[in-house]
Amino acid sequence: MPGCVRVVLVDSELRWRFSRSGGPGGQHVNTSDTRVALSLDLTSTAALTDDQRQRALRRLEGRLVGGVLTVTAADSRSQSRNRELARERLTAVLAEAAAPGPRARRATRPGRAAKERRLKSKRRRAELKRTRARRFDD
Repeated sequence: MPGCVRVVLVDSELRWRFSRSGGPGGQHVNTSDTRVALSLDLTSTAALTDDQRQRALRRLEGRLVGGVLTVTAADSRSQSRNRELARERLTAVLAEAAAPGPRARRATRPGRAAKERRLKSKRRRAELKRTRARRFDD
């Protein structure tokens, strides 16, 4: 994907929290801490360059709490699968937020042929409407 940033998370910077999860699993969910919350402090992470960090902080400011980004996963009965999902989600969110924006649009003007086509079309439409007009000869 063009403009996408490859983010490699550093394990020592990640903070994992586990809690009981609702959802699939029956009685299993009442006894196991399968929900995973994964947090990363964006203000001090080594996974991003300074430019990427500034972009990510600006784009994710509504999701951050004290500069910390947190994602959760409770989709699976398995804590290990939820760990994988949380890591993938965090990586995806960071990669999208740190990616540079689209190139600035270069202003252009329509060419001569395009202007002529537009005017010809307008004349044709005006003529059509003029022929529909009801005329009263009184």
